[in-house]
Amino acid sequence: MTKQQLTTIQKVAQILKDRYSADASGHDWLHLERVWKMVKRLAKGERVDQFVLEMAALLHDVDDYKFKKEGEDELSGTKKILDDFRVSESRRDAIFDVIRNVSFKGAGVETAQKSLEGKIVQDADRLDAMGAIGIARVFAYGGSAGHSYYDPAIRPQRINTFTQYKNHKKTTINHFYEKLLILKDRMNTPQAKKIAEHRHRVLEEYLSEFFAEVEERA
Repeated sequence: MTKQQLTTIQKVAQILKDRYSADASGHDWLHLERVWKMVKRLAKGERVDQFVLEMAALLHDVDDYKFKKEGEDELSGTKKILDDFRVSESRRDAIFDVIRNVSFKGAGVETAQKSLEGKIVQDADRLDAMGAIGIARVFAYGGSAGHSYYDPAIRPQRINTFTQYKNHKKTTINHFYEKLLILKDRMNTPQAKKIAEHRHRVLEEYLSEFFAEVEERA
């Protein structure tokens, strides 16, 4: 990367740190920082556009649909930051392509990435939804969104459309089955697949203990 690109990344990171440090939804600065670090780890030895990779990692949640107002342009926040730093049109488009498809949108929804940069960012983001950190984040988000953490009357569903994924009645425990446990088999890169195996087991072990305690009788 050029010196100017490195400076841009550091300045964008500081903007996002200032903006998201107090977030309580699990989409805070520390999440962005972990994803940023993970993409660099997963990209070692690979031929990638490092600037596109790191910028997409940092910016991937700026326009997360969960926090957008109805009718708001889907990439308005990302566009403003890239405009402010005069990022070239070709790299802007590459970053947009990654961000548009980075999020999980239901078991039946295809969110395949076209570029290696996109595959790596998607893997890094999904790894952060797994394991011990993933458990902490899913409960943080569920609480912030007003979801019940568990309701035995509400069963997990297979979500086949994005509209269904956004609008169905959610509980945090069900989200393990509707998303988190699906992620292991949707990793793109060999290293991410290996990391996901361990983090997947952590999710399974947690659920095993959770239901053992739920089913305890006095």
